[in-house]
Amino acid sequence: MFWTPELAQTLEDAPWPATKEELLDFANRSGCPMQVLENLMDLDDSDEMIDSIEDLWPEYEDVINEEYFYNDDEEEQYF
Repeated sequence: MFWTPELAQTLEDAPWPATKEELLDFANRSGCPMQVLENLMDLDDSDEMIDSIEDLWPEYEDVINEEYFYNDDEEEQYF
C-alpha cells in the first residue's frame, strides 16, 4: 500500500469505524482517487472493523502534525 497525506485525507469523512467493504463503497461513491481504491482492495478480506485512517496508515497523524500541507498564511508573511 502506498499512502500520501492527500490520499489519506480523502477518507476523513468515511463512516468510521467501518469494514473493508464499507470503506470501498464510500471511496467509490465519493470519487476517491484510484490509488485509494487499490490500497483498500489490498486489505485482507475480513469483516473486522477498521477504526480510523491510522489503522490503515499508522504514520498519518505524525505526517499531518508536521504541517505537510501548504499553508497560504506562510506566503503572506513574505510580502
